[in-house]
Amino acid sequence: MTTYKSCQSCGMPLAKDEFGGGTEKDGTKSTKYCSHCYTNGEFTLPNITADEMKDRVKEKIVEFGMPKFIAGMFTRNIPKLERWKIGK
Repeated sequence: MTTYKSCQSCGMPLAKDEFGGGTEKDGTKSTKYCSHCYTNGEFTLPNITADEMKDRVKEKIVEFGMPKFIAGMFTRNIPKLERWKIGK
C-alpha cells in the first residue's frame, strides 16, 4: 500500500491535518485524503474540478497570510494528484 505525505485531492500535508486525515466508511483513517476533502468514505465536494480545487486552496493559503505567488507555487501540482487522474 502506498503511503502519501500529502492529500491526493488538495495537496495539504497530511501531517498538518488537525483530524489526522479523512475517514473511510468503516471509520478507519484514509491514507490518501485529508479530513477537509474526504469523510466517511466520500469526497466532501464530489463535483469540484481540479481547477476549482486549485482556486479554493490558493484562497485558503492567502487567508493564512502567504503571498499569492507562493500560494500559486503550492497549488500548481494539484491537477497531478491521484484524485484528478481518475478516468484519464
